[in-house]
Amino acid sequence: MTRRSSFLAAIKVVVIFGLLSGFPSAWITASENPGPNWRVGVARQVITPPAGQWMAGYASRQRPAEGKLHDLWLKVLVLEDQAGHRGVFISADILGFPRHVSEKICQELCQKFGLERDQIMLAASHTHCGPVLENALYDIYPLDNAQKELIARYTRQLEQWAVTAVERAIQSLRPATLSAFESEAHFAVNRRNNKEGEVPSLLARGERPRGPVNHRVPGFWVTDISGNPVAVVFGYACHATTLDIYQWCGDYPGFAQLSIEKALPGVTAMFFAGCGADQNPIPRRSVELCEKYGEQLASAVLSTWGKSNSLAPKLCTAFTTVDLRFDLVDDATLNRAVQSGGYQARWANRLLSEKAAGKQWTDTYPYPVQVWRLGEDQYWVALGGEVVVDYANIMEKSISPTIWVTGYANDVMAYIPSRRVWEEGGYESGAFPVYGLPAARWEPNIEHRILAAVQSLIAKLKVAEPASEQVAAPSHGR
Repeated sequence: MTRRSSFLAAIKVVVIFGLLSGFPSAWITASENPGPNWRVGVARQVITPPAGQWMAGYASRQRPAEGKLHDLWLKVLVLEDQAGHRGVFISADILGFPRHVSEKICQELCQKFGLERDQIMLAASHTHCGPVLENALYDIYPLDNAQKELIARYTRQLEQWAVTAVERAIQSLRPATLSAFESEAHFAVNRRNNKEGEVPSLLARGERPRGPVNHRVPGFWVTDISGNPVAVVFGYACHATTLDIYQWCGDYPGFAQLSIEKALPGVTAMFFAGCGADQNPIPRRSVELCEKYGEQLASAVLSTWGKSNSLAPKLCTAFTTVDLRFDLVDDATLNRAVQSGGYQARWANRLLSEKAAGKQWTDTYPYPVQVWRLGEDQYWVALGGEVVVDYANIMEKSISPTIWVTGYANDVMAYIPSRRVWEEGGYESGAFPVYGLPAARWEPNIEHRILAAVQSLIAKLKVAEPASEQVAAPSHGR
């Protein structure tokens, strides 16, 4: 069977899948190809750790991983516009890229390929069935020295995998077109405004769960000169917390990517987590539900094939950091945390020891904000930390209804509340004992500071010269 006939057969699978899944099933045809204008390279790497290494995300786990449900992946997409300006998108089935890991990867990519910081975007699926990385959320896991050594070795390996995958993607650059799409999936539920046990009966009655959500599935297709899909990048604003098992697994984003790649052999599917810090897949806690949500998300993506809008071969990239302030935690709070036991006690005891040793804590954090402009006016925002859904909703109203917003990008240091969530308080207003910062509360204008940084970068990119001038000076807002 030829590649073209294989692709047509795959499209038939998509149509059948769509009919069964309920998405609009009008004729699915390839987009009109305006001719190759971008160059694109793709690479992928299995990053599944061995059994016996500690898993990330839940403080309640009592033992290391015992095997795998499916492999974990790191995937790379290199975009090169008409004038040679490049952007590197790295996605991985991990909880998040800690700042020191992101910095190490970016430094290596700068030295080897001349890539500036604004040209590299690192995104995590935030699966809670992935590996712990070095010095990331260490207080919430009961780690001994042997586990820490395993984690450190794995982290160095992950960094090297990322660099070599980018190298392979650059070597595979070939002509392609990009086209943006929009779809929806509806399994995300606001976990702050709904009791999890009540959601199934609420849905059975046909009632909508309470609280803000964002059910958009935005992204873009990459198509080769023959009109065949090569890759697809897509996002969704929901925690990857369907499962709390002891097997490595990409959770629903992992199943979604596998489903797309099964429907379209040869395609690399890449996921980015949106602003889903206060969103959960509900109901949850079974492999069957996890697969179901993955299939729903895959169906939403596959339904857009042939219905997307071409992006002109222009790429502008920008990156900055914002020094976000927080109130330092006081001794009374730490002493109460010691009495509570568990991970909060580990956090408090560590900080009390640091304080007794005379360590001076900083009361700011360098928060990463990144914006890419693809084509004429498609903006892609990448924010660090666990970002609540308000940020995506606000940017859709104030900047563009088609804006893409990635959370958990480039660094994951804490929860990032909107002004509304900051005022309400609760877990999603910071979760500092989980992440280890010596903090009690973010500054009250955190939402304004972050959105102002986004708006500033977008303003610069709107007036940026075409990419021909960026080859010499690719960085904006650094």
